[in-house]
Amino acid sequence: MVLRTIDWDSEKNTIHLVDQTLLPAEYKTIECSTVDSLCEAIKTLRVRGAPAIGAAGAYGIALAAHKSKASTALELLDELESKAAQIKSTRPTASNLSFSVERVINTIKSVAATKADIIDVATEEAQLIADEDIIINKKLSKRGAELLEDGDTVMTHCNAGRLACVGWGTALGVVRSAVEDGKEIRVVACETRPLHQGSRITTYELMEDKIPVTLITDSTAGYMMRRGLVDKVIVGADRITEDAVFNKIGTYTHSVLAKEHDIPFYVAAPASTVDCKHSEDEITIEERDPDELRYFKGSQVAPYNVPVYNPAFDATPMENITAVITEKGVFQPPFLIEELII
Repeated sequence: MVLRTIDWDSEKNTIHLVDQTLLPAEYKTIECSTVDSLCEAIKTLRVRGAPAIGAAGAYGIALAAHKSKASTALELLDELESKAAQIKSTRPTASNLSFSVERVINTIKSVAATKADIIDVATEEAQLIADEDIIINKKLSKRGAELLEDGDTVMTHCNAGRLACVGWGTALGVVRSAVEDGKEIRVVACETRPLHQGSRITTYELMEDKIPVTLITDSTAGYMMRRGLVDKVIVGADRITEDAVFNKIGTYTHSVLAKEHDIPFYVAAPASTVDCKHSEDEITIEERDPDELRYFKGSQVAPYNVPVYNPAFDATPMENITAVITEKGVFQPPFLIEELII
């Protein structure tokens, strides 16, 4: 088993990633040798999770640079900017993707002069972004672990573990760090309809790490909270604006339930997830294929022509959030959004 969710093959100049659509039945890595194949992998959630697709986007620019037939540095830069737009369009809600792609492009513009320079800088910067992901996640996880007490039962939604990142994880990283500190932590994983990232991936990760986990349906969350079976809720994030946290659809519902039952609701995410330029009403919520609800693993579970509304994310207002955990610290609303990244 590879140690990273996504990595660069320096011999072939290609991208290798874990195909998460096959989990938990099969653990398999696939190779992306073109930007088109990488974009397909991002769109179909072969690679998923805001930090992981951020690294994927960065590697995508390096891949485009290596595969380019451009004859001059200027032509190559024009091509990379076009590829950057293509990559960013694959998942519009998560800010890490555009952040990482733009970081590579801007670094190229600031230091590269020749075609060879562009290729080298793109590769080095993409690798740096991936390497930093693990360092950042461990740092924020250590900060978040201080919020968990020995014996806590922690509920989480979707998957914000190492498979959502290059490694370690954000929300699950906090749990891992708490366990590493000697605390006994149990996790309740919501299934996360319609693609079951919680049941397929979160439980898979935690069982591998021998961290106790119980799987529930999404609609069981309120029942468990009311019975006093949940001490804290912790989730990841795909984008954080000053007024809301965007995360997998269903997160808002859990936040309302947690607030009703006086349960702390934490968000763990790297500072690259923070968007200082926009507010909730300016963010595009990705809508996915209606057949994700009409079919399950190829079997029809609804009338083939029933209208479907299938947003991938929702927005949780800051007043429902106890604290946001980044590598910079633990922040309790209200706060200035810039505080999360300084």
